[in-house]
Amino acid sequence: MLKLRLLPWEYGVRNLFRRPARTGLTLAGLTTVVLLVFVVVAFLRGLDASLAVTGDPSTMLVYSVGAAEDIESSAVPAQLPALLSASLEGIERRYGTDYVSPELYAATRIGVDDDRPKMAVLRGVTPAAPLVRRQVQMTEGRWPQEGEVLAGRLAAAKLGCRPEALAVGNTVTLAGREFRISGRFAAGGAAYESEVWFPLADLQQGMQRQDLSLVAVGLAGEASAAEVQLFCMERVDLGIQAIEETKYYALLQSHYRPVRTLGWVVVCLVAGAGIFAGLNTMYGAVVGRGRELAALQAIGFRRRAVALSLVQEAVLLAAAASLVAALLAVALVHGAAIRFTMSAFALQVDSVTLLIGCGTGLLLGLLGAVPPAVKAMRQPVVEGLKAV
Repeated sequence: MLKLRLLPWEYGVRNLFRRPARTGLTLAGLTTVVLLVFVVVAFLRGLDASLAVTGDPSTMLVYSVGAAEDIESSAVPAQLPALLSASLEGIERRYGTDYVSPELYAATRIGVDDDRPKMAVLRGVTPAAPLVRRQVQMTEGRWPQEGEVLAGRLAAAKLGCRPEALAVGNTVTLAGREFRISGRFAAGGAAYESEVWFPLADLQQGMQRQDLSLVAVGLAGEASAAEVQLFCMERVDLGIQAIEETKYYALLQSHYRPVRTLGWVVVCLVAGAGIFAGLNTMYGAVVGRGRELAALQAIGFRRRAVALSLVQEAVLLAAAASLVAALLAVALVHGAAIRFTMSAFALQVDSVTLLIGCGTGLLLGLLGAVPPAVKAMRQPVVEGLKAV
């Protein structure tokens, strides 16, 4: 069996530089396609990561039965925290303080930076909130007192304003009242980072509400979530339910499943468009090189060897485009904050995103080169040598 004699590797590399204009345009087109894939996948990975890291397995959320997964529409009595503290044995207690955080959760417009009011996610809290929100860490300033607020790391992205507008010392306006920003916090990428935290009494006054949206309860190490759930089932008069915080955000992940499905559809559509663009470009390149390809066959190279050289060129170009797109994605896309429904999150260009994006780029080069190469090799050598 005769061994297939391949064209030198350098031949395909040099060919890319013999037509700099065509190579540059093809590289730019492939880079754009792959970068779009990076952006969509980074969006999906960022959304999943934000919900996955939010919550504490030892924290229970107690809210109204009719709210389903929408805590914003929940309303529970203001005395519920005291009832939970008095009735449950499994609540974590340290230094005479119960890990019970009454909270009011709302989405409304607030004034920022003397601009028109912007939609924000607000949470009314007490000093007990950090006890059950262990991910939250102060990065600047101090805990808010009356007339002050705490801004999350991604709150500016949710509001659609400049990050400087939420700097410590600036003010926001709610219901005609100004609140000074006393500090900023981060939460390791959790959904809390897109919120603005008010003292509970101030937010109740601003929203003209005396009830609560939920009560977050921190359980001791040996305690069981069933105790809290049993209490909620027995107190039918309160109309409340309890769920582990991690399970609640897992339910939100399933709620966003159609969004993720749509995102992967977009990835496939973008990749498909890239494949057709690659086919068009490669067909043009092959048609203009008919005499060259026929001459290679005439001097002894078999058709498969010539076809493999064409595929090599396309894959090299696609690999270069994938590398450029990956660098642009890491530099420009990774960590960029975007608004999404009731929160904001950062785009994630992680190892999975890089693998999918670069894999898509190489696939574009391979699938875009094979059909034109096959077509070119079907042309008789004599006709190819006569081509103009």
